[in-house]
Amino acid sequence: MTIDPLDPLVAALSRDGAASSDFDLNPDFKLPQSRKLRPAGVLAGFVMQDGVPQVILTKRSSALKHHPGQIAFPGGKQDEGDADVTAAALREAQEEVGLDPAQVEVLGLLPTHETVTSFLVTPVVARVRGDFTPRPEPGEVAEVFTVPLTHFADPARFSVQSRRWRGLRRSYYTVPYGPYYIWGATARILRGLADRMVA
Repeated sequence: MTIDPLDPLVAALSRDGAASSDFDLNPDFKLPQSRKLRPAGVLAGFVMQDGVPQVILTKRSSALKHHPGQIAFPGGKQDEGDADVTAAALREAQEEVGLDPAQVEVLGLLPTHETVTSFLVTPVVARVRGDFTPRPEPGEVAEVFTVPLTHFADPARFSVQSRRWRGLRRSYYTVPYGPYYIWGATARILRGLADRMVA
């Protein structure tokens, strides 16, 4: 019987998980009750390389107004023409990294994550079938790279760091990989996945 390398990931998706936010390591920070969150979808797409599942990540262009140079999943806000956040994630992945939606098999969703920019992000976990050659959209994406799932499946690889933000000390997760400093919302989503994989 052939073992699917993504079986542990699929099992993790079946376990309960809590929603997260950019503020959940900062219990003293009070979010305004009147805030309006905009729905968004990001694609946690997994490709196979030498039998090893790898997640697709991007380094955002340094010319972008929001989060320049940061590591992120392909994705973005849900537009009027999108049926749902999954459709938004697939559309954005096609636009940002050239991933054909026909190659994508959605495996499930992770709990939502609220960002400091007032987006309610739904991570869409998926398998990418066939060959995938990234075509980064130069106005948005400086680089496309992959990281082995095993790197993110171990909560011990994550650490908490902090910096000043709007006059307050804000803590956040980081999970560096080689030259890539992965932090903020991307690291928080991946930490939630790691917790479910070891549950």
